Amino acid sequence: MTTPSRISAALADHYRLEQEIGAGGMATVYLAEDLRHDRRVAVKVLRPELAAVIGAERFLAEIKLTANLQHPHILPLFDSGEADSFLFYVMPFVEGESLRDRLNHEKQLPVDEAVRITCEVASALDYAHRHGVIHRDIKPENILLHDGRALVADFGIALAASRAGGNRMTETGMSLGTPHYMSPEQAMGEREITARSDVYALGAVLYEMLTGDPPFTGSTAQAVVARVLTESPRPLLPQRHTIPAHVEAAVLTALEKLPADRFSTAAQFADALSKPGSATIPARATAGVPANTLGPLARGKVASLAPWAIAALALAGAGLVAWVRRPPETHARHVVRFGIQLPRDAEPVGATGSTIAFSPSGSEVVYVGRAPSGQRLYSRRMDQPEPIPIAGTEGASLPFFSPDGQWLGFSQGGKLVRMALAGGPITPICLLAGETIGATWTANDTIVFAADSGLMDVPAAGGTARLIARPDSGESFAFPEALPGGKDVLVGVVGHGSLQLAVLSRKTAHVKRLTQQGGYPRYVAGGFVVLSHPSGNLVEVPFDARRLEVTGPARTIADQLAASADGDLNFGVSRSGDLAYQASPSEGFRLVQVDRSGVTRDLGVDSAYYYNPRIAPDGRHVALIRSAVARFSPRDMWVLDLVQHTQSRVTFDTTAGYPVWAPDSRRIAYTRFFQTSPGQFDGRLYLVPADGSGAPRELVSRPGFWRAAGFEPGGRGLIYAGTGKNQKKMEIWRVGLDSGATPQRVLGSDFDNGGPSLSPDGRWLAYVNDESGRNEVYVRFYAGPGGRWQVSLDGGAEPIWSPAGNEIFYRTGDDMMAAAVRTAPAFEVTGRRKLFTQEFEGGVFLDQNYSVSRDGKSLFMLRRVVGSRQAISVTLNWFDQLRAGRK
Repeated sequence: MTTPSRISAALADHYRLEQEIGAGGMATVYLAEDLRHDRRVAVKVLRPELAAVIGAERFLAEIKLTANLQHPHILPLFDSGEADSFLFYVMPFVEGESLRDRLNHEKQLPVDEAVRITCEVASALDYAHRHGVIHRDIKPENILLHDGRALVADFGIALAASRAGGNRMTETGMSLGTPHYMSPEQAMGEREITARSDVYALGAVLYEMLTGDPPFTGSTAQAVVARVLTESPRPLLPQRHTIPAHVEAAVLTALEKLPADRFSTAAQFADALSKPGSATIPARATAGVPANTLGPLARGKVASLAPWAIAALALAGAGLVAWVRRPPETHARHVVRFGIQLPRDAEPVGATGSTIAFSPSGSEVVYVGRAPSGQRLYSRRMDQPEPIPIAGTEGASLPFFSPDGQWLGFSQGGKLVRMALAGGPITPICLLAGETIGATWTANDTIVFAADSGLMDVPAAGGTARLIARPDSGESFAFPEALPGGKDVLVGVVGHGSLQLAVLSRKTAHVKRLTQQGGYPRYVAGGFVVLSHPSGNLVEVPFDARRLEVTGPARTIADQLAASADGDLNFGVSRSGDLAYQASPSEGFRLVQVDRSGVTRDLGVDSAYYYNPRIAPDGRHVALIRSAVARFSPRDMWVLDLVQHTQSRVTFDTTAGYPVWAPDSRRIAYTRFFQTSPGQFDGRLYLVPADGSGAPRELVSRPGFWRAAGFEPGGRGLIYAGTGKNQKKMEIWRVGLDSGATPQRVLGSDFDNGGPSLSPDGRWLAYVNDESGRNEVYVRFYAGPGGRWQVSLDGGAEPIWSPAGNEIFYRTGDDMMAAAVRTAPAFEVTGRRKLFTQEFEGGVFLDQNYSVSRDGKSLFMLRRVVGSRQAISVTLNWFDQLRAGRK
């Protein structure tokens, strides 16, 4: 990794900076050589905006307080100063890892080791507190592990910043402290922070070492702070029974809301951890649920609810989900709805097809979620707070359960596979020829799945799939669902502009078409079928499983569902009737400008469903796709003038996507979608004047789904990517702009190739390929034969060349990366650097959901509006009411 030349020059008299080794909210860390003492050190350089707020004189005066701290478990301060307006301080370079590194690869630590580390940190804190220094930012990142002992780093840095910066800290957009470990009084911004705040933070760190998660988590920093202020942490013993009772009591005492209720010193905390009986478990209400969770209306109705329903409503109001064992069904239970808020790096991907499976018992949801390499399967049990990635399922899709809930089937790598949920290897079932559109596991251990050729079945133990029903011409089958007994299978019939429910007799291979419109059927015990309706809603219809007939009208269960690019609604239903579906976000996104350190500037654009922002070569205009209501509702292309702060609509056909500016900033190429059947679209390429003064002109009319990617230098031609009709792999093409020009394939293979980005000189093509088993960014010659060079190392997508041609930006999960490159005399990647990690909306394999400024110093990105995160919504007991005739 390279280091900024200005910082290197400023410190050159005393330190030779070698490489960046980390970055945090307040400073960037460099590995350096101390020239005077011939030793390796860690140099921390404060972020410029923080340094400007604090001021050099005040910072250096305050940081002297920490220079005199000498303790075996405190990392000493070697040096500090100012150089060319940079504020820096120097500490020993520790060979080892941080506690955060260890938690990342071990998740939980042995109980005795977690307690030992905590006691060592408590010893350091107690020493510092007795010398009048409060740390204020205890977290796993600031606890280093060296030769088996803990060292506390950054002692007093937050204190120096707080005292020196005062209220002006808010101007930087940074907070002192980390929300997951921040005490309630610190979260509320109280000016006087005592030693008990550090005790709270250390208690939160120990809680994570023991359980694998901090006491409070949330989708945003604000959500975490809200829970810190209003909720009690969950007890530890139900999560890990090997934790001694006195350790649990000590941790919960350290995490008390009121400082007066905690240990008064860190030494008392350490004593309570090592001496049973020193602390008792604090009395509190149901863990995780504040006393005032239910609003007045809900409290007024509590008396009429069964006890389990009261608990479910309370958990839903707190934004949590817990599975409550149900009593025998002696009466119709009340409908309960709640949302599962998922971590950003594990959100549902909204991919084509069914991405959610609800276990038959209703105790577990398996879904397709985000992963650094693309997507994988996650399990979210109803008695656990967070989803857990299922090992070995990278790239998987279409999950489905066995009838007994013991096995999970899914599609992966061109195969249908299965694995035991209790653990074990992934076992192949059969090869898949072409696209697979849903599968179901029957009661007699046969799997029925929909393929291009028709409905197939195969033994769950593995074998060769056989064709059992072929669709009529122009039609296809989608998402079969086995009925009780396994002899008959519900299925959707797609074609001729409709989506119709049908049922297949496996014995006779006869497909009986029903009058009900809809697809993706899910059968519910007691005689109901849940369907995706053409209206975009989820509906239920009464169904006689013996006569194989719909017996009543459809009723809406849920609306405002998230849909994939093909219109698929993602939901799962248990046999008992519990429902989980991916909800559509309610607010959308805002366009922001982000510098290379992650500092964000709002551009003053309203919130809407924006996608694919593209900065024009003139640097003044941004083209993007806008949809006001939902992601896949009617959408058009708009152009924003960043100088005049105006917006102009360019297209009016409500089918636009993927804008790309021509070099003259006067024309825009884009994709126009055409629906060929329910949930199926073609995407063709058009060129339109950027000011909307002329009609769009078609560039590529080949059937398929194509996405405009970029212009060649001088506007000679356009590169684009996508999948042609009857093709399964994504390819990269180019077409000249002359009328009637013939498209030419640039890159096609047995693997997907997408996300192309052309270098400014037009000689090099960056793109994404999945040949290695995950998405990675590569570079090759644009025209003619030549080599191929891998750019990303840990998964990569959305590559964009810098305007200067010396960098390639790309994303690895939420990490924004910049690879320094040389193109002469040959191509070479000379370094890779993580610019920042933040929650900006990402793209997919085919596109880039951000843009790079003309000077390469900032990015135009989309920030999700707070409260609009995609989540999984859960509905319980809807069918109880139907069975009782109350709906």
